[in-house]
Amino acid sequence: MKATAVNTVLGPISPDDLGITLMHEHIVFGYPGWYGDSTVAPFDRQAALEAGLDTMEQLKAYNVATFVDATPNETGRNPELLRDVSEKSGINIVCSTGFYYEGTGASAYFKFRNMVGDGEEQIYEMFMREITDGIGDTGIKAGAIKLASSKDVITDYEQMFFKAAAKAQRETGAPILTHTQDASMGPEQAQLLIDEGADPNRIMIGHMSDNTDIHYHMDVLSKGVFDAFDRMGIQGIEGCPMDIEKYAVILGLIGIGHLDKIIISHDSIAYWLGRPVPDLPEPFGPLMENWSPLHLFKNIIPFLKNAGVTDEQVNTILVDNPRRFFGGESDA
Repeated sequence: MKATAVNTVLGPISPDDLGITLMHEHIVFGYPGWYGDSTVAPFDRQAALEAGLDTMEQLKAYNVATFVDATPNETGRNPELLRDVSEKSGINIVCSTGFYYEGTGASAYFKFRNMVGDGEEQIYEMFMREITDGIGDTGIKAGAIKLASSKDVITDYEQMFFKAAAKAQRETGAPILTHTQDASMGPEQAQLLIDEGADPNRIMIGHMSDNTDIHYHMDVLSKGVFDAFDRMGIQGIEGCPMDIEKYAVILGLIGIGHLDKIIISHDSIAYWLGRPVPDLPEPFGPLMENWSPLHLFKNIIPFLKNAGVTDEQVNTILVDNPRRFFGGESDA
């Protein structure tokens, strides 16, 4: 199915109107269980709204037109907050439907539903309703499906979501974006979705930037899916290579002809749910100072251009690739 429109929190738009797009970010995010600490750290909606608007105002200076919020359902997804941020900022926001990987986000609810019935079918029903009718009673339709798998394995629990997502995508054209834990299982994620009938042109394998083995990237790209360097600015901590190493892989992939499948983003979080995240100790704090959705424009693009990447190629990454991902178009 060829998608004719992109569901944003303010309604459908054409893929041609996405403009410069950040493909994997978060306005609010909390690890499952944050809500159990609400006595000490209640949700401050006004603070979250202001954090989201501050982020958007900064992005407008770089002509960002669309922001894809990849927050899974159980980690604080808040479609009404996203709608308010979009209305007040003028930036398109795409809200996702989906669940986190088992080790961090496992839903006992869906494990139980699978034990007593058919979890995959129930997840499929959830995806379909949120994409076609809206999330809860908000009327806000999800514009993408978020999936995740564990390190070195796609568990049976996670496979329920992958299979349901492929089925929902076949019927709606909704694109799929993923989380890979410690940059593992990218090829396996892509193959599982394709085997279940998903369109590779609408699949973006996430967190590939945490793996600097170019053969791993080429294996994923051989499936025809998008390769997301979407944790830029996160470096020096366990499992996260330095940005300069990620730049080298990006440049190498461009050089051997994979420009049309590269996505760059940050997985940034404007507002953490629960208690504030403490400052990182030395030496990690300075290494993480560029973990921001502005990093792409302040640092990454200048570096790539200095290395010979053209304005046209930058436009392909920022505008053309997101448009083709949401539109389900084949390579340019």
